[in-house]
Amino acid sequence: MKQSSYKGKSPLPDFVIDAACAGNAEAVERVLQHYDGYINKLCTRTLYDGSGQPHICIDEYMKRRLQLYRRSCILEESRRVQ
Repeated sequence: MKQSSYKGKSPLPDFVIDAACAGNAEAVERVLQHYDGYINKLCTRTLYDGSGQPHICIDEYMKRRLQLYRRSCILEESRRVQ
């Protein structure tokens, strides 16, 4: 059977998801790395300089908040499962 993928990225293995739900810090980091591109896309902002030229950048503050929120959701789920 063919392995599914999206834009060349294979899905996270089940054991990584299970380990992240169990509270494993390395697995949580791997989940965050897997979704890093998506988080960057959500945090992309267009800023304009003094002459009106647009500049695309990533809002690092928002990115960090999303990562912390994702971590807390994973850990909350692990507490609920136990």
